[in-house]
Amino acid sequence: MMRKFLPLLSALILPVLSNAAEERPNLIFLLTDDQSFYSLGCYGNKDVKTPNIDGLAADGMVFDNHYDTTAICMASRASIMTGNFEYRTGCNFEHGPLLAKSWAKSYPMLLRKAGYKTAVAGKFGFVVSEEPGGKGKLPEKDFDRWGGGPGQTNYATKKNKSMAKYAEEYPHSSVSYGAFGRDFIQDFAGKEEPFCLSISFKAPHKPATPDPQFDEVYKGKVFKKPENYGRENGGHFSEQSRQGRQYVRFEEWGYSDKYDEVMAIYHQQIYAIDVAVGMIRKALDESGEAKDTVLIFTSDNGFLCGSHGYGSKVLPYEEASRVPLVVYIPGHENSGKEIRCDALTGNVDFAPTLLDLAGVKIPKSMDGKSLKALYDNPAATIHESLPLINVWGPEEAHSLGVVTKDWKFVRWPYAEGGFKAAEELFFTGEDPLEMHNLIEDPSHSSALEEMRKLYDGAVGDWQKKAVPYHNYQKFGTFFDRNGP
Repeated sequence: MMRKFLPLLSALILPVLSNAAEERPNLIFLLTDDQSFYSLGCYGNKDVKTPNIDGLAADGMVFDNHYDTTAICMASRASIMTGNFEYRTGCNFEHGPLLAKSWAKSYPMLLRKAGYKTAVAGKFGFVVSEEPGGKGKLPEKDFDRWGGGPGQTNYATKKNKSMAKYAEEYPHSSVSYGAFGRDFIQDFAGKEEPFCLSISFKAPHKPATPDPQFDEVYKGKVFKKPENYGRENGGHFSEQSRQGRQYVRFEEWGYSDKYDEVMAIYHQQIYAIDVAVGMIRKALDESGEAKDTVLIFTSDNGFLCGSHGYGSKVLPYEEASRVPLVVYIPGHENSGKEIRCDALTGNVDFAPTLLDLAGVKIPKSMDGKSLKALYDNPAATIHESLPLINVWGPEEAHSLGVVTKDWKFVRWPYAEGGFKAAEELFFTGEDPLEMHNLIEDPSHSSALEEMRKLYDGAVGDWQKKAVPYHNYQKFGTFFDRNGP
């Protein structure tokens, strides 16, 4: 049975507590790195083999409009942990670490404080500092079991200090994380306290280093290119979007001339993740914990993989910012029905979701909302809109967008050296490949007006709530449509 939050006190002393004890599930959060939403069979890709993740999707619920509010790993992971947008965490490359006061309100810290046994393995993604601009360090001591690593970690298990004991049997890190999860589940199964296991896979992040034991899975495979593939399908995007590394990597990383080879390696890396997911689910079954354990599977950002003639991520476009999300709550009336939810969701929703499932009070400071409401009612709504943020890389490529269930508006403010500030409007509900920029289409003027209002609201929230450090306040002016 599920672990109980509060031990039952003597009925003679506090009889009311006999009905107040809360049963709490175990929680497993699985996070990949740079995984596009169309890289899974459950998202309609017939070229790939992802049986374990597809099985999880069949048991649970698939979310079709899930976005990472910042499409780069460090900032996204801080938002996942804290439930706050980037301008409220102050954490990203070129900006600074997460402050200890924000980390104290993260889901791992709050769950452990509430009695959960916690574990993490893989690419942690950021460090924690006491002061702005500090060097920071990994919070190893804040978990009951640590398998995390600094920076990007390594695909060679032996080079990840906290995972070295798995190196002989599992030399590639992706499957080693499956072994870590398996062992943690076995060790904590049947205990009085529930557990929360968080695994952050490095895969399929570059440098592409697939597990050689799976070399035959996609050998010689020809992959269907998306209909928005290639430079010929990106001319309607802003000039600013072509200034970062994501544009040149279309050619540098082989999407332009070695597409099948590059995608075979990409999907081979994801196949190893799928194997690790299978190991974790098998451990749950064998330990008797499966019926009491919620699983969430997602990615910290997507990957363009040649769409519109771009590589990499960062941009607010669909392939970079929209990612897969599968949630499975065993025993729920909506589980096992292969239900899909098209409500708008974001990476800031994971912290409040995990806390909600655990019966822990959600801090009012969190920007996210619990996904439990959507699992209960897939037709419900928890967000009218979400911001899509990029303040990393060259200033020219900095952008702010807002996305709704059916529309997306993006503003590129940089207007120096021959650049003109640009805006883009996409009707993603009917044009998910973003082939038509409707910014100058008079037939969509009302939609543009509404999206601009939502955008202005997002800028206003930035101006009011951005942290006063790590150079975030200046963007409240930079992104303001009505400012200088």
